[in-house]
Amino acid sequence: MTKESGEKLLAGNGADAIVYGMKFLANPDLPERFSRNAELNVPDHPTFHTLGKRGYIDY
Repeated sequence: MTKESGEKLLAGNGADAIVYGMKFLANPDLPERFSRNAELNVPDHPTFHTLGKRGYIDY
């Protein structure tokens, strides 16, 4: 799901809400990035469920 496809679904009453779970993991400021049309970080899948700092504080 992209910003554009989510907006299209909402505008066309194709959904009541859109969830961007994985995008939020890599972009904790996702609403701000969407509002500025800023580039998104690419999710680093191996860091999603680790005990270290990598993947939590280095985006």
